[in-house]
Amino acid sequence: MLSRTLLASLPPADGSLLASPSLADATLLTHTEQGRAWPLLVWAPGPGVRMVSSAVLGGGIGERAWVLNAQVPPGYDRLDPVAHLGALASGAGLEGPGVGLMTAASVEDRRYAADAGAEAVVTAGIGVRGWAAVPGAGGVAAPRPGTINIVVSLPVPLTDAALVNAVATATEAKVQALVELGADASGTPTDAVCVAAPSPGGNGTGTPAEPFAGPRSLWGARLARAVHRATYEACAGLLTP
Repeated sequence: MLSRTLLASLPPADGSLLASPSLADATLLTHTEQGRAWPLLVWAPGPGVRMVSSAVLGGGIGERAWVLNAQVPPGYDRLDPVAHLGALASGAGLEGPGVGLMTAASVEDRRYAADAGAEAVVTAGIGVRGWAAVPGAGGVAAPRPGTINIVVSLPVPLTDAALVNAVATATEAKVQALVELGADASGTPTDAVCVAAPSPGGNGTGTPAEPFAGPRSLWGARLARAVHRATYEACAGLLTP
């Protein structure tokens, strides 16, 4: 579990209070939806961080100052998830561009893992799962809350290509954990991922950006082990015979 948890019915007025360079220090708040309080996990590493994400809010590659992972009610059917996540971020005192994730899975039951500087936090629900390649499946649908949400933090800059490579590595590690658990699935239809790393030159050290993040590269291997362990632990108690 995360090393520090702050559960509050109201978010702090000053987003700087949420500053947490390490994913281990992400902050747990609450928000209200359908008349009930739901957990909201916030990680705010601050400026000088680039992220790549598949999230509906702040997806793509770019400078991002924060990540929030909001638990929403089962059957969430709002058609304005971007605006909703933006409002939650504003209510938490977060400023500037960030990444917003949603899930109907328990955010309180998130799992944290680290490996030699690579960190991962995973929230998971696998009630609706399956293999990615299914004959005849597909279609256009409104974005829905992700079920396995993965947030990764690395302490070294990555090139654009390596950021994309890191997403692939994290996904492979997730699938490995599911297969080892006997889930007979590659994930859920609505999984989301976010990988964060310092902006090249942003830390003032002139550290060159890592060109690789595949599973056999130094940082890709560390990322994979952290994601694998966090995903395994997050999903281990969710499988039913």
